[in-house]
Amino acid sequence: MASYADVLQYLSSLDYPAEKDDVVREAEREGAPPDILRALRALPPVDYANGNEVARSAGIEAAPEVGPAQRAAQARDKHQRVSQHLRGI
Repeated sequence: MASYADVLQYLSSLDYPAEKDDVVREAEREGAPPDILRALRALPPVDYANGNEVARSAGIEAAPEVGPAQRAAQARDKHQRVSQHLRGI
């Protein structure tokens, strides 16, 4: 399965914004493996602002090492983006 970092690696020299065809062509030129090319060929035909947008649109998670239990805990934490010292304010 393609990882987020893999997709970004094969698109590192692509100039953005880029169309789907440009994204696929760049990955092919860089020698991306079949699973990554398959994911990129399934992208919606829109302009992409950066590699992160491409990877998200391809359905590749940024942090696959985070398990379902940890994701659920993060969803329940209403202060997940607030620094610890600001939580009591």
